[in-house]
Amino acid sequence: MKSKYFVLLTVFAVVSIVLAACGGTPATEKPAATQAPVATEAPAATEAPAAGLGEGEVNIVAWTGYIERGESDPTVDWVTGFEKDTGCKVNVTIAGTSDEMVTLMTSGGFDLVTASGDASLRLIYGGTVQAVDVTKIPSWDKVDPRMQNGIWHTVDTNGDGTAEHYGVPYQWGPNVLMYNTDVFPEAPKSWNVVFEEQNLPDGKSNKGRVEAYAGPIYLADAALYLKYNKPELGIEDPYELTEEQFAAALDLLRQQRELVSKYWADASQTDDFKNEGVVASTSWPYQVNLLKADSFPIGSVVPQEGATGWADTTMMSATAPHPKCAYLWLEHSIDPKVQGDVAYWFGSAPAVPAACEGVSELFGSEGCKANGFDTFDQIHFWKTPIADCGNGQTNCVTYDRWTEEFTAILGQ
Repeated sequence: MKSKYFVLLTVFAVVSIVLAACGGTPATEKPAATQAPVATEAPAATEAPAAGLGEGEVNIVAWTGYIERGESDPTVDWVTGFEKDTGCKVNVTIAGTSDEMVTLMTSGGFDLVTASGDASLRLIYGGTVQAVDVTKIPSWDKVDPRMQNGIWHTVDTNGDGTAEHYGVPYQWGPNVLMYNTDVFPEAPKSWNVVFEEQNLPDGKSNKGRVEAYAGPIYLADAALYLKYNKPELGIEDPYELTEEQFAAALDLLRQQRELVSKYWADASQTDDFKNEGVVASTSWPYQVNLLKADSFPIGSVVPQEGATGWADTTMMSATAPHPKCAYLWLEHSIDPKVQGDVAYWFGSAPAVPAACEGVSELFGSEGCKANGFDTFDQIHFWKTPIADCGNGQTNCVTYDRWTEEFTAILGQ
């Protein structure tokens, strides 16, 4: 585990949700639909192969560590066997942000993308990806039923009441509250330790000792905190905010700005806990596992308010040049062993529960618990904020505003 994390540490720059789930200067996300999405005719799903080989290659845009062929670690390889069995050579282009993924997929020439929830709706409503026919993916029923109809990839684009799947779930994870156990002998019960100025259990103020995520999507964390602690605001969905609710979330982040020593953007956040005196922050199981591997006094929790989280979906381009190989990869991607291997390497939770049963020698039967699999029901998964509030109203604040206002807060 330790060697794995150090290999990835130098390249794991998943900025701006992932956002990107991550610090530093956030990537400026190209906003998704800035109005309620207009019903359009969805691209017809490319015919999937019944069996046999594909067109010879498949081009995939992916996060670092998501598609490994043994180059980083010879024991980590879920590509070579696929290429041998199908004749489809896997070509991977690494993207560091969701913005970059959207740009690459829009430019064309790619077949698949491992899109996070902040990018998936942009890709769908922009006509960049196509609906997939899950009946042509033999292992679809292995996917966690809780994720099969995730709102970040299952959309009624035709306006006829029939939602279609625009991809296959791949991996997911919670944005946990990570804390120094020397400072917090007991796990914090609330996110207030990073949002509200206070003395921590060691008797010292939290000012200058906490961090926050550097992407605009972090506004949802503030909204979730307010949903629980200020119910009079009427927040139901932290990604569907009216102007009043949005203003309240901004006020909370402006208040937090006085406490935050740094906005984190990647796994180098671990250095801030080791060397910069940071003792509490939103984080991923990835960083938690990394610090534990170094025997650092670290813990993590999903507090009483719940947490935001990310769920990545493998989506197919509307103009995929190699659709047969793409469908073959979609099937391969949800093989339980592959799912377990990816979860081990990336520090995520698998989209296929069978991966938790020890089918991956790397992941083991305890891997799911370590990576937050049991927190699913406490997570509000990322999705791109759009004008459609989901309740018949179209007055919710769109993601371009989230980006604009969050960037201004960072500049304070």
